[in-house]
Amino acid sequence: MIVAMEPAPEIRVAADPNALAEAAAREVVAVARAAVAARGRFTIALAGGSTPRESYRRLAEPPLAAEMPWDRTLVFFGDERGVPPDHPESNYGMARAALLSHVPIPSDQIFPIQGDAPDTDAVAAEYARTLGEVFRVRRGEVPRLDLILLGLGIDGHTASLFPGSPVLKETFRIVTAVHAAAASIPERITLTYPIFNAAACVIYLVSGAEKAKVVRAALGDRGGAVPAAMVRPTDGRLLWILDRAAAALLPAGRTS
Repeated sequence: MIVAMEPAPEIRVAADPNALAEAAAREVVAVARAAVAARGRFTIALAGGSTPRESYRRLAEPPLAAEMPWDRTLVFFGDERGVPPDHPESNYGMARAALLSHVPIPSDQIFPIQGDAPDTDAVAAEYARTLGEVFRVRRGEVPRLDLILLGLGIDGHTASLFPGSPVLKETFRIVTAVHAAAASIPERITLTYPIFNAAACVIYLVSGAEKAKVVRAALGDRGGAVPAAMVRPTDGRLLWILDRAAAALLPAGRTS
């Protein structure tokens, strides 16, 4: 019997946070251009956090801004905190300030999650419907994004998938509300493993020495103790872009 094996993640190490941001931004452009050439459009889910923000800034500036197919790009979000879009902790607000307000992407091709709505379950259901409509999938089918960007918390969480959360066991819903008691803003909406693992490409962006232990755990874990380790595209590419400090505890030979 032949057993299908998941491809090993690619691990790329940049010299420092600036080099990481540049490498990630260039990777986004490469994936975007390939997607447009193949299918006529590029779909991406953005991550929050300080490390992705630096990549967004580079995408908003020359020369990369001119290389992106903005008119063919559709932007989604991997998760959102329960705050209004002008709040400092809003993932959409950060992406808008760093990237989206500076590039010629049509507003109707940007799909923020309504983080400040009182009924987070309703927001999650509506966002799932939006994804289904945009990707024209039937009930039970999972949309396939061209690219999903993710970060990594020191506790191993990614998006708003936190250790111990019942959402980690979700196998049907592609978007769900989350109460993360340990987080500074506990009420959240997040995409889930089914849509992450259906993506054509997932890229983790991780910077800093404080992340070295959890990077080692995530890249060595196959049992689910680290939520980030359970993002494993079944028919896609998984790339970790780390700076040297975040990669410091990885075994020799794991990185390029």
